[in-house]
Amino acid sequence: MSKVLQIHIDGKLCDEADAKVSVFDHGLLYGDGVFEGIRFYRGRVFKLRAHIDRLFDSAKAIQLEVPLSHAKMTEAVMETIRANELQDGYVRLLVTRGVGSLGLNPFQCKQASVIIIASKIALYDEEKYQQGLTVVTCGTRRPAPAALSPSVKSLNYLNNIMAKIEAINAGAEEGVMLNEQGFVAECTGDNIFVVKEGKIYTPPVTAGGLNGITRRVVMELAEEKGFELLEQDLTRYELYTADEFFLSGTAAEVVPVASYDGRTIGNGQPGPITLRLMEFFRELTQTTGVPIYE
Repeated sequence: MSKVLQIHIDGKLCDEADAKVSVFDHGLLYGDGVFEGIRFYRGRVFKLRAHIDRLFDSAKAIQLEVPLSHAKMTEAVMETIRANELQDGYVRLLVTRGVGSLGLNPFQCKQASVIIIASKIALYDEEKYQQGLTVVTCGTRRPAPAALSPSVKSLNYLNNIMAKIEAINAGAEEGVMLNEQGFVAECTGDNIFVVKEGKIYTPPVTAGGLNGITRRVVMELAEEKGFELLEQDLTRYELYTADEFFLSGTAAEVVPVASYDGRTIGNGQPGPITLRLMEFFRELTQTTGVPIYE
């Protein structure tokens, strides 16, 4: 029998069956809120400060007052993991606008709500890390940064969900999303990297993708290990003709792509640079992070 999860809601831990929010919460009614996905490995939380900082930055951008300080939010995350007696897993941390009226005005919500879920996650089967994903281009475009900054991790993920539906309907695991100009932005939940003639390329955040924390870790690892990495606009052509193609994300970690829009990437197997970065990333996650139980 599986252990009942303990969920943090506004300072209290409760059984998952009792974890409820008001139907008048603007996070539910309008997707008004922000979130973070955080990984922990071997009893350590990976890049915790970076995630908490980004949560507060997202909240500030949408003028959402977080009811906890950075320190108290950090401790609430740790407490939730401890309550579930987990060593490895995933945290979903949400701050919603809170309970308000049936109207868009966010200032009628008296106080934001904090929800923290700590559980297990396996976004892709292990064989996908060995063989690579199948990826397609989605017709759904990323919103223009002037409409909604891609740096805000908001609760409104309908744009990504619509693209994900397209990818699933096409028999793929992930979908590439383009921006208004037709340049590659990101996947539905991951950042994009390609390798050509030994150089690593990734779209700039100005193309409409999230400046992912795992993305930044991969870029730092690439520089540290002596690889040349360039941020530049990419088209589908650069992805079609890449020697290697891989994705990065908190839940996905670093995962190779074997096929894109029916084109085989390289020889159809994860390439040497991808495999090395996967190895470097996994070593880092296993040896660094904020201790949970000390």
